Formats: sequence, structure tokens, C-alpha cells
Amino acid sequence: MATQTEIAQRVVESILAQKLAPGERLGEQELADLFGVSRTLVREALMQLQARGFVEVRTRKGWYVVEPSVEEARDAFAARRAVESGLLRQAGGELEGKPLQAVVRRLRQHIQEEQAAIDGADAATRAFLLADFHVCLAECLGHKLLSDMLRDLTARTTLVATLYQSTHDARASCADHERIVEAIERGQLEHAAALMLDHIGNVEDALDHSAAESADARAKLRASLAPLRMGR
Repeated sequence: MATQTEIAQRVVESILAQKLAPGERLGEQELADLFGVSRTLVREALMQLQARGFVEVRTRKGWYVVEPSVEEARDAFAARRAVESGLLRQAGGELEGKPLQAVVRRLRQHIQEEQAAIDGADAATRAFLLADFHVCLAECLGHKLLSDMLRDLTARTTLVATLYQSTHDARASCADHERIVEAIERGQLEHAAALMLDHIGNVEDALDHSAAESADARAKLRASLAPLRMGR
């Protein structure tokens, strides 16, 4: 039987794998049946996800995966730039007492898994691994708190990429990851941070701005046509 945390984790992993799309409905009963738990436990997991900014409840309709606005998209990418570049810049101290080769070996293994998923036909695994590289990097550097934060941030930007029809190529992302690991291996941490900033910027730049404008228009129309709440 799944716990509240496990249910929430599965939802976030499905977002990272692009198996759950923005605006998708999450039925309480369907989730309860899937996980073999009560609707109360499912509701608690969804409330946890709501607090983390992944789902929203719509009056008389139920729970839905959020659809990030353009402003929220920019904020998520800005947060990732700050966290991930800072993580790499201070990694020199974090690597003291840790075998650098062990860190690099784990990251290279992750990149091999990315490449295998890209060569294969499993789009969900490919999407998950490309996003998970950033979480893996934080874990390798010994940052449990930051790895949890990055899991949420990368899931947010994954929702953004799904909603705004990202054209960023999976192979380009994997190549960016390789260059970052090569810089870490050479001890060029400032260069690794600069490469990370370029990488995140490339992903953000690949968003379809016309799709973003269309999504904004849909959101405004939905708000405009919402029924009036009369005080009677």
C-alpha cells in the first residue's frame, strides 16, 4: 500500500517523464484505485502537491495538474539558474574529501543512460533522465536538500516545456550535460557553471512564444467567461 509521500512522488516523476500534461485531471477515486488506498490518503497527497505548486483544485471539478503562466515559467527558469550555477561554483569545497572520479563516474553513467534512452523508443524514460541529471548532480555533490528542490524545479520547467511546446532537442541536452561533466572533471567549476547557465538558457529559449501567447489567451478567456459569484 502506497504512502502519501509515495503517491506525491509518483505524480512528480510522471510530470518529469512528461506522462502527465498541464491541465490534466487527477481523479481522486481513480488514484485511490490505482494505488490501493483510501480517497482520504489521495486527497492528502494532492494537498501536498498543491502546496508544492504542482496541482490545483477547481471548484466543483476536482484536481488538475497546473498550467504555468509565462511569468511562472520565467520564475522557474530563473530559480534554476541561481541554484544550479551556485551549486557548481561552490562545488570545490564540497568535493574535498569526496573522490572526484567517483562523482564523475556516476554522472557519466547517468549520461550513458540518457543516451540509451535517446537511442531507444521510450520517450518517457528519455524525458525523465534528461531532467533527472540535474537532481543527480546535486546528489553527487552531497546536497540532499538542493536535490529535492531541484526535483521540484525541474518538474516545474518540464510542465512549462510541455505546455509551451519546447523544440529543444534531447541530443543537444545530453551533449550539454557531457560538456558540464567534462568541465567538472578538469576542475573548471566556473566554466561548468557558465555551461550550466547556457544549457538552461537554451532550454528556455526553445519554448514556443506563440504557444505561450496562445496559452495566456486561453487562460484570460477562461477567466473572462467564468460564472459570476453572486452574493445570494
